[in-house]
Amino acid sequence: MFRTVRANGPALLVPAAWIVVGGAVVGVVSEHALFVAHVVMSLLLVAFLVGSWGEMATGVLRAWKTVILAGTPVTLAGVVGFLALDGLAVPAEPLLAVALYGWILLPAAGLAYTGRRADATARAYDVGAVCCLAGAVGVALAGRPIEMAAGLGVVGVGQTIGIAAATLVE
Repeated sequence: MFRTVRANGPALLVPAAWIVVGGAVVGVVSEHALFVAHVVMSLLLVAFLVGSWGEMATGVLRAWKTVILAGTPVTLAGVVGFLALDGLAVPAEPLLAVALYGWILLPAAGLAYTGRRADATARAYDVGAVCCLAGAVGVALAGRPIEMAAGLGVVGVGQTIGIAAATLVE
């Protein structure tokens, strides 16, 4: 069962994560819920790495292991950023920005790398990478929450296309 969850869980967690983030931006998901999501995601990332370490030793999976390794401290930066909003004596905004842009751009690099090595699904990975970059620009230029949510939606769609290609097609 753990193998099935490990293989298919990301295809559900990736879009769910971006929906929660977008919901927080527009005010329908609480800041506390987003904090809890960061804590849970940190634990899931470590569990996934531990459980998949040997299988992710070469090729494209090694690249994704690198993305997850880099993404773990990025997610923890978000955890600390939320704690800073509650009074921890560190600046919250830079830490939250690291978490946000880290999880937009790290998968973009993984998707671009995978797209160069995949055969049948290369276009899906390329589209995913472009969506991440376009969404990052949209988020950076957003002036209102709904605009930021739209940029995040583009990121979420792109990353979902990529993870679907990985889990459902290959």
